[in-house]
Amino acid sequence: MRILLLARHAKSDWDVADLRDHDRPLNARGRRDAPVMARRLRDEGVGLQRIVSSTATRAHATADAYAAAFGLPVLEDPALYAASAGTVLAIAAGLPDEVEVAMLVGHNPGMADAVAELTGSFVEFPTCAVAECEVDVNAWGELIEGSGRLRRLRTPSR
Repeated sequence: MRILLLARHAKSDWDVADLRDHDRPLNARGRRDAPVMARRLRDEGVGLQRIVSSTATRAHATADAYAAAFGLPVLEDPALYAASAGTVLAIAAGLPDEVEVAMLVGHNPGMADAVAELTGSFVEFPTCAVAECEVDVNAWGELIEGSGRLRRLRTPSR
């Protein structure tokens, strides 16, 4: 069994009109929520071993909060930016087998769609939400549609 945490980036800042979407930073709420969610996961005993993030500024900043809480580096995968559910799950399927608990940090609708494809659970996926999915596989490469179960959806408000 493996645990895949699918995380949506925290709330981003739309105040700078001339920024490319990829370059939008977190707003004040996002900068507050991401570390709170990271500490919450750590304090609940989630044994996170790997963090892979979209290259977008807001996603990487969110991933940095988890990295700080867990003492891990952030690995970037450009394919997570605006990824479809299939791409998200393909990235998860490529994780190294020695990793049992991994987090992918990306964007909607791809993250919510990936939860649905993996677990059959359709969830509202607000900014900074984390879906904890239990995946019944011995190796990440065995991950397929329907091979997971949604254990819990965490949001900044609950």
